[in-house]
Amino acid sequence: MDGRRRTDDDQAARWNGPSGNAWVDTQELLDDMLRPFEELLIEAIPAGQAGQVLDVGCGTGGTTVAVARRLGPAGHCVGLDISEPMITAARARAEREDTPVSFIHADAQEHVFEPATFDAVVSRFGVMFFNDPVRAFANLRGAARDGAALRFIVWRGPAENPFMTTAERAAAPFLPNLPVRRPDEPGQYAFADSDRVRRILTESGWSGIDIRPVEVPCTLPERELVRYFTRLGPVGQVLPEADEQTRARVIEAVRAAFDRFVQGPEVRFTSACWMVGARATSASSPSASPTSPTSP
Repeated sequence: MDGRRRTDDDQAARWNGPSGNAWVDTQELLDDMLRPFEELLIEAIPAGQAGQVLDVGCGTGGTTVAVARRLGPAGHCVGLDISEPMITAARARAEREDTPVSFIHADAQEHVFEPATFDAVVSRFGVMFFNDPVRAFANLRGAARDGAALRFIVWRGPAENPFMTTAERAAAPFLPNLPVRRPDEPGQYAFADSDRVRRILTESGWSGIDIRPVEVPCTLPERELVRYFTRLGPVGQVLPEADEQTRARVIEAVRAAFDRFVQGPEVRFTSACWMVGARATSASSPSASPTSPTSP
């Protein structure tokens, strides 16, 4: 088996297993914490606009539903994710909230889209896990109509996001088998290098690339902090395998490490991200700004 196929299989196993289930179990907590990013994405979509929007890596469907509401009955949003547990939760959410959307359980890198279908492609932290990102974004480019906008949010580097690495740094002395994050590999910080992001999009056929740093204030209830770090991220992946004594020591050390982010009943931190825009323009098409207020 080649390295690419093995990585693809690893991602599918992760998101259709413990990681996907953890996101479903903490869906409400993550929805609230990540809502500011959702708002950043949908603010560029004109309300009531007719058209088809694809939400890549839609997870449990929060962004998909928000986009659909923004479009109104004139438009339609399709969410796509590799995780069957999250797609199942997304469908249940849409039905519960009576919002007409569609969901596809598939890998955006491999899925055979109807060509030139979508007027916009969006993603909230859903595009950093491709083993072959050029191939993935080329596939998305083929699914987009000429002139379609691409807009997504990804994390900048770990040094700029100390909250996101607090748990693993504090747990490392007790959990020697913690997964190691490596630059440019699929994962949370795969798109931390803006030059790499620009190169990927250029090579995959997108133009008008615009990459801007954003700092987004985020909060979660202090009472949910232990559940957050014991279910999610590298610590959440390996902690279930630890014995009871080790688990107790990890929880004590990690909770103390988060003290600097705790303000009364809330945990507050700033997320450092890239807001990325691009346009699906062919050589013969006129150029357009990816952040034009008249199109998403």
